[in-house]
Amino acid sequence: MPTLEQLESEINEIKTRNQRVETDKAWETSIARKLVVAILTYLVIVIFFYSADLPRPWLNAIVPTSGFLLSTLTLPIFKNWWIKKFKK
Repeated sequence: MPTLEQLESEINEIKTRNQRVETDKAWETSIARKLVVAILTYLVIVIFFYSADLPRPWLNAIVPTSGFLLSTLTLPIFKNWWIKKFKK
């Protein structure tokens, strides 16, 4: 049978893990993360457009970046719909 100290230690480990998971979840759903992903996506597309010698890479990179950003913003809507549909 575990001692009181062992149980307290396990509870503290669970609390620490839960806090880490909650922090990770907060980051995953944050606007800051979405902005960072959008900016990095934009820069990668600009670099690709430059290397492919396409015209106006700084302007033209807005379209695919916007599409990517819109797709990531709509995912929670579809996720919630899917969860509701399959919970029945």
